[in-house]
Amino acid sequence: MRKIRVLSTILLIIFIITWPIYFFTHTPIKKDKNKETVDEEKSQWKGVIRLWDFPRLNINTGSRYSWIMSKIRKFEKENPGVFIEFEPIDWKKGPIKLEVGLQTGNLPDIAPVGTDPLFMTKEVLEPLDSFLTKSEINKFKPQALKAVKYNGKIWGMPFMMTTYAMYLNLELFRQRGVEPPIDGNWTYEEFIDKMKKLTYDSDGDGKIDYYGFVSFIEPNYYNIWGIILSDGAEIIDNNGQYVFYGEKALSGLQKLVDLKKKYKVTPEDFGLYDENTAWDMFYNKKKVAVYPTGSWAVRVLQKLYEKGKGFEFTVANYPIGDRRIPISFNNSVSAYAIFKQENEEKLKMCVKFLKFLVNNDNQRELEKLGVFPVKKGIKGMYLYDEKMKRVEDIISYTKTIPRHGKWKKIDRILQNQVRLAVIGKKTSSKALEDAKKQVYQILNTK
Repeated sequence: MRKIRVLSTILLIIFIITWPIYFFTHTPIKKDKNKETVDEEKSQWKGVIRLWDFPRLNINTGSRYSWIMSKIRKFEKENPGVFIEFEPIDWKKGPIKLEVGLQTGNLPDIAPVGTDPLFMTKEVLEPLDSFLTKSEINKFKPQALKAVKYNGKIWGMPFMMTTYAMYLNLELFRQRGVEPPIDGNWTYEEFIDKMKKLTYDSDGDGKIDYYGFVSFIEPNYYNIWGIILSDGAEIIDNNGQYVFYGEKALSGLQKLVDLKKKYKVTPEDFGLYDENTAWDMFYNKKKVAVYPTGSWAVRVLQKLYEKGKGFEFTVANYPIGDRRIPISFNNSVSAYAIFKQENEEKLKMCVKFLKFLVNNDNQRELEKLGVFPVKKGIKGMYLYDEKMKRVEDIISYTKTIPRHGKWKKIDRILQNQVRLAVIGKKTSSKALEDAKKQVYQILNTK
């Protein structure tokens, strides 16, 4: 009996000694999620990312940068230690600033140049292919992907789409007994007929004070190019050659010039107006029946009408010419690009930020800007908005600006020569001839 008690005591002692060892060597250690989060935060890159961006009007707030600023604040909150240093650039001086930055090396980390051939061809951008899975790539609309590809690589992250359309003041149409185009489609001849009826002297003083059409002519804006290209002209062909001359180019340009010179359906200073003056005549003074501009105007005009300050309006295609389909000309896709980075971890954080900007929630918020998502399956946007649906349809008729490394210089030459033709300083044929000479000169200059 004594032996049994001794043996039991020994076994108990062995159990007491060995059990903790067994417990710690065979029981899984529970992970401390809080510690994991801290470790992850410690391991991820921290620092400043410089971002330049153009204004995009939020009709609800009136701010031109609120969309991107709200995304920056949220991303910084979700990624402690990462700061997005935002610098606003405008549409007139911003492109020049980016070009100067390209020459001097003073560039941000991220800018909305992901569809710009000038930057795609200069080996200054980070290709994004290796950071995107096949599934992520397939979520983008084909048109959006096409806009950011060059030489088989993806150079930008598409985040929005838009295009130009013609906006019609229906109240002016009704006052003059003019029917708007059925389903938003009209030929150039029908367009002219209606514009003539909408151009008149309202008070009998012998001076025209209401006009059918107005716009402006400036580099980087393509409001009037749906008319110029309506007869089938191309600017750069599929081989990268400049071809904006000849019969089709001449007839298209002459159609624009004729609005002022032959049919007199524009103000006398058409061609000299800047954007603000032309837009003010349409939306504020209500002296113009038709004005071409971007999809953002739908939200602006709707808001004004709801406040009792605007007018009833609709949206139409550009008039159809010899091309036999309506055409709009625009860089319809906007995309952010990342400039070359020395730090791989910073590059990954830049990519993370761009992926964040195009998540489904942020794509839906593009509705505030009056633009369209670049990803498939974003449902519920503009569900009951016929005007925005019509603008979205126009995207399929949109011809994108040429993929050419010297496009910005070509654009400045063309816009200037078109303006000179419209204000009567040159004939249309002389303007095209001079444009051709100047473009060839820059194409032959390294």
